[in-house]
Amino acid sequence: STSADGEIPPHPPFSKGGLQFRNRLFIGGNNVGSNSFGAKSTLTVGGKTYDFYKLSALGDRVGKLPASIRILLENQLRLEDGRLVTKENVQGVLGWRPKGLPDTEIPFIPSRVLLQDFTGVPVVVDLAAMRDAAKALGADPKKINPLFPVDLVIDHSVQVDFFGSPDAAEKNAEREYERNRERYSFLKWGQSAFANFRAVPPDSGIVHQINLEYLAPVVGVRDGVAFPDTVIGTDSHTTMINGLGVVGWGVGGIEAEAAMLGQPMSMLIPEVVGFKLTGKLPEGATATDAVLTITQMLRKKGVVGKFVEFFGPGVAALPLPDRATIANMAPEYGATMGFFPVDDETLAYLRLTGRTEEQIALVEAYHKAQGLFAPHLSDDAFSDVVSLDLSTVEPCLAGPKRPHDRVLLKDAKTSFLKSLTAPVKERGFELSADQLGQKVSVNGDEVAHGAVVIAAITSCTNTSNPSVMIAAGLLAKKAVEKGLRSRSYVKTSLAPGSQTVTDYLAAAGLAPFLDQLGFNNVGYGCMTCIGNSGPLPEAVSKAVKESHIVAASVLSGNRNFEGRVNPQAKANYLASPPLVVAYALAGRMDLDLTTEPLGLGKDGKPVFLKDVWPTQKEISDSVRAAVQSKMFRQRYGEATKGDKNWNSLPVPTGDLFRWEEASTYIRKPPYFDGMTMDPGTLKDIHGARALAVFGDSITTDHISPAGNIAAGSPAAQFLMDRRIEPKDFNQYGARRGNHEVMIRGTFANIRLKNLLLAGEEGWNTLHFPSRTKMPVYEASLKYQKEGIPLILLAGKEYGSGSSRDWAAKGTALLGVKAVIAESYERIHRSNLVGMGVLPLQFKPGETRESLGLTGKEVFDISGVESLSPKKLLKVTAVREDGTKVPFEAIARVDTPVEIDYLRQGGILPAVLRQICKSS
Repeated sequence: STSADGEIPPHPPFSKGGLQFRNRLFIGGNNVGSNSFGAKSTLTVGGKTYDFYKLSALGDRVGKLPASIRILLENQLRLEDGRLVTKENVQGVLGWRPKGLPDTEIPFIPSRVLLQDFTGVPVVVDLAAMRDAAKALGADPKKINPLFPVDLVIDHSVQVDFFGSPDAAEKNAEREYERNRERYSFLKWGQSAFANFRAVPPDSGIVHQINLEYLAPVVGVRDGVAFPDTVIGTDSHTTMINGLGVVGWGVGGIEAEAAMLGQPMSMLIPEVVGFKLTGKLPEGATATDAVLTITQMLRKKGVVGKFVEFFGPGVAALPLPDRATIANMAPEYGATMGFFPVDDETLAYLRLTGRTEEQIALVEAYHKAQGLFAPHLSDDAFSDVVSLDLSTVEPCLAGPKRPHDRVLLKDAKTSFLKSLTAPVKERGFELSADQLGQKVSVNGDEVAHGAVVIAAITSCTNTSNPSVMIAAGLLAKKAVEKGLRSRSYVKTSLAPGSQTVTDYLAAAGLAPFLDQLGFNNVGYGCMTCIGNSGPLPEAVSKAVKESHIVAASVLSGNRNFEGRVNPQAKANYLASPPLVVAYALAGRMDLDLTTEPLGLGKDGKPVFLKDVWPTQKEISDSVRAAVQSKMFRQRYGEATKGDKNWNSLPVPTGDLFRWEEASTYIRKPPYFDGMTMDPGTLKDIHGARALAVFGDSITTDHISPAGNIAAGSPAAQFLMDRRIEPKDFNQYGARRGNHEVMIRGTFANIRLKNLLLAGEEGWNTLHFPSRTKMPVYEASLKYQKEGIPLILLAGKEYGSGSSRDWAAKGTALLGVKAVIAESYERIHRSNLVGMGVLPLQFKPGETRESLGLTGKEVFDISGVESLSPKKLLKVTAVREDGTKVPFEAIARVDTPVEIDYLRQGGILPAVLRQICKSS
C-alpha cells in the first residue's frame, strides 16, 4: 500500500499484526537494553521524537572507527541486556583496532531477514517440519515462528524458455506457474501460517533490487527506538544493500533459520579494508568495468572474511546504483560485505525510489546524530587500504570461468584463443591442434569455437543500474539504425531486475530497438545468471554437441563458474549490458571489438563498436529524462498484490502443514526424525572413507544441486521412477523442498571433477574397498549400510560461490562427518557446522598432495571428543598397504557456540531443543 501522498511507506506491514517476541529467546531489535553506558537519548525529526542509543556517549574513540564497525557497535550498545549482549561485548567492539587480528566474538542481531525462493522454500519446509517435531516433543508447535520481519521474494524460478518475441515474458511466466504451482501454494500457506513472514509474488523483480528500491528502510523504528537497518539474507548477493549504507551480508539458509528463531549470530569482529576511490570513470567505461576491476584487485589482495569499506573523494561522485553494483560483487571479491556509508547521494536515491519525505528526514537526522553521515576517515582508520583512481578504469570482461579473471576488452580475443589450448588446471579448455578447426553451419551462419550462443542482460548486479541499462538501449538504437542485427544462433534475452526498468526503457524510447535485436523482456527474475538460461535452440544445441564446440555466453551477471550458465556454454564472460548487446551483434569471442567490425551496415560498410557506443552525456541525459520517481511509487505500491496467477492459487490451511508422500516438490525432511531432548556427546571418527576427493576452487555450484537436472543422473532417475517426464524435471533449485531429489543431486554436477576417478567429470565415485564405480548417492547408501563414516578431501577455497544451504545439507545427508580442505569459503564453512559436519583445515604449508593422500586411505580423527575452537586434531590415514600417514588438522569451529551446534547435531536441533525447553 502507499501513503496518502503516494509515497512508499518506510516499512510495509507484515501479516498477523507485526512483531512477536516470545520467551525472550531473541531480542532482535526489541529494545530492552539496560543502558549501562548511559547512551539512551532522544532525537526529534519532523515533530516526532524517537529514542536512540547515542554512540558519542562512549567517548572520542568512536570517531576513529570505520562506519561499518560503528554500526556493529550501535547494535551491541542498544541490545546490551547483560544476558544475550553484555557490557563486555560493547567494550569489545569499542576496542576494535585497525591492526588487530579478529579475536573478539560478539552476538550480532540483525533487524530483519531476506530470502529468495530457491533458498526460502527449504527454510519454510524446515520451519514446518520443526512444528511437527515440536509437537512430537510435547511443545506448542505454534511457538515455531520467525521472531522478526522476514521477506521472501520469489525471483529464482522463472526460466528463459521463450525469447526473442513480444510475448516471451508472458509465456515464461505461464510456464513458471505450471512448474511451480505446488511450491507457490506452499509459500502462500507459510505466509498465512507464520507470523512476521511475507512473500513478494513472482514476476515482481530480483530480490536484491527490490530490497534496494523498496524493502530497506535504512533506519528502522521499533518500540519508539530508531536504529540502523541491518539485514542477513540467504543469498550471498545480499551485500548489494551495502551500497545504500545498510550493513548486511549473505548467510546460509541454516544460519538464517536459526536467527529467525531466536539465535544471535556469533561472529568475530572482522578486519576492515578501506578501499580509497579517487577520480571518476572515463569516457567509454561503465560501472561494470569498475566493479570487475575492483573485484580483481580485492581478490588479489585477499579480503575473505573481512569488511571492505569504500571511502575517499571518488565516492561522493559515484551514483548510488554504481555503488550497489560494486557492493553486489562482494562475494566475488571474497569480502563479507562492501560498505558505502550514507551520504547525500543516498538520500537522493531514497527520494528517487519513492520513500517518504518523513523517512528520508529520519535517515539523514539519525546518521548525522550518530556521526555516520559521510564520515571523514583517514587511511589509518582501516586495517589495510587499497586505492583506485577511477579514471584509469578500462572497458573489460571477466572470464572464461571465474568472475575475478578480468580481461581488458582489447585483450579479450587473444585471451580467449589462448584459453582454447591452455591446460584445464589453468582454466583453459585443453584442445589439441586437430580440434581447433571445428566449425559447423547453423541457419547459414558459421559456428566455431567462441561462438556466442547466449547473450543475456540479466541479474541483480547490473539490471539495478539505469546508466548501464540505458547504455545498452542506446547502443541497440544506434546498431539498428546502422542496419546491424544479432547473429541468428545467439539466444538473446533481457531479464530486468525490477518492473521499473521496463518503465524507464520505454520512457527513453529504447525498448523497441532492444526488441529488434532480440532483447525482448523474458521475465522479471534471476534467470541466466543462476543457470535458468533455458535450452539452446535445437539446431544450435545439436551443432555445439556434435561438433564439440567451445561455445560462449556473455552475460551481465555476477557468476560465470563453469557449468553454471548453461551446460553447453563452456566459456562464460561477465560484461556490461552494452557489451552484451555488442557481442550478440558480433556473435564471436575470437574478435577484437576495439579494432574489428561488429558487422556490415545497411550501406555495406563495416560498423565498429566505437560507431555505436553512446557517450556519457547521451547516457546521463537519457537517464535524467527517463528515470522518474513516480515509476517506483507506482510499481512498489502494488508489489505484494501479485497477478491473477498468484491470486488464484489455492492455499492450504492449518498451523501444521499436510505433507504428501507422493509430492516431488515438498517433502518432510528427516532432520528431526527420532530426535530426543538429549543431544548426546561429540565422538571421535574412526574407520572413515573418502566419499570423494576434489581439487581447488570447488564451488557450491559444483557441490549443491543447481541448474538443470541432467538426464541419466540419480535425481533424474528418481523423478522418472515417479513418472515425471524430462520436460517436467524443472530446475534443482525449484525442487529444494524435496530432500530425496536434492540428496541425489549433491555432488552430481556434470562439471565436477572427482580425483578418485582421475578427474572424471560427473556424479560418480569409487566405493572402497570394492573399487566399484557408482554414483556418489549410491556409494553413500552402501557406506551407511556398512556402518562406515565418510569424509571429503579438498583443496583451496572449498565451497566458494553462492550461499547454498543444500551444499551443506546434502553433504550431511550423504553421511559425511568431516571435510578436510586447505581453506573454506566463509558461508559454506559455517553451513557445514550448522548441519553437524566438522570442517577441518590442513595446517599452513601442508596439502593433500604434500602428505601423499589419494583418498583411498582409511581415516581416523581423534580429539573431537574434547573439541575447542580451532583445536589441532590428530588425523591418521592408513594406506592400502598398511602404512600410516599421521598429520594434524585445524578444527575450523571458530566459536564455542559452533561446538555446541556440532554436539547437538546442527543448528536446527539445537534451536528446537531450546524452544521446547522454554515451553
